[in-house]
Amino acid sequence: MKRDVSKEQTTIAEADAQDIAAFIERVWSEDGLAERTLEAYRQDLETLARWLATRGRRLHTARREDISAFHGSQPVAVRSMARRQSAFRRYYASVARNEPGFDDPTLLIERPKMPRSLPKALAEREIEGLLNAPDVSTMLGMRDRAMLELMYASGLRVSELVDMPLSALNTRQGVLRITGKGGKDRLVPVGEVALEHIQTYLAQARPALAKGRQPPALFLSNRGEGMTRQMFWTLVKRHAAAVGINAKRISPHVLRHSFATHLLNHGADLRALQMLLGHSALSTTQIYTLVAKEGLKRLHAQHHPRG
Repeated sequence: MKRDVSKEQTTIAEADAQDIAAFIERVWSEDGLAERTLEAYRQDLETLARWLATRGRRLHTARREDISAFHGSQPVAVRSMARRQSAFRRYYASVARNEPGFDDPTLLIERPKMPRSLPKALAEREIEGLLNAPDVSTMLGMRDRAMLELMYASGLRVSELVDMPLSALNTRQGVLRITGKGGKDRLVPVGEVALEHIQTYLAQARPALAKGRQPPALFLSNRGEGMTRQMFWTLVKRHAAAVGINAKRISPHVLRHSFATHLLNHGADLRALQMLLGHSALSTTQIYTLVAKEGLKRLHAQHHPRG
């Protein structure tokens, strides 16, 4: 009788399922990884476990050639490949720590070379145009202006902006308490201009958007609920188009990238920028020095008589 291979591939051995669950619980408690990262790790390990099952192996008994063969049989984008390898390395390193003598099958696996892509940052004049785009005579315009100003002033991630509770804002001190990746808190200054627009939104627009309720989110949709990443991305694209900014130069994090690049252009310290952005490693922040250098090169080429 012909075997149903597709069905076999969807089945994970109970022992593998338990190992994966224990690993996810362990890295969550030890490292506080974000829910999305944990779910990606889970899916990657389950994919590997299904594939190994077709070769009569379990996660625990996989050899180096098995891991290499898996990568060769599962063509994915470079970034996905890097994420998979990260999941596998962390899993097997965890096993090795708990089992002396365990032979880690990922130790000599070659890591994929990641393409270096620079964050997209707008010029300062373009940022000015984008910030001025919302019609602040309307409730939604006040909200949009406050959100854009805050993201540019504080360098927030989109998720941090839309998930921010009203209680995170201290208008008297002009700071935000942000819970970033891995559940880590940081204090971020708001800036006078952004704070002014936020206070206008709080006084004139938010009460009407809340419709008599007291939702916890700082920024509300016209239904009186918290904003989503998709909603914010939509309004950024709409306002950028209104002031003639090319859609290819817009990304959900364009204001965060511009915040970082412009601070460096004006002499900010890299360590201070790391703290403001909430990066756990300085190497992540250093990418913005390359963006700043590229901007200076373009400026030199455009204006210097021998550029």
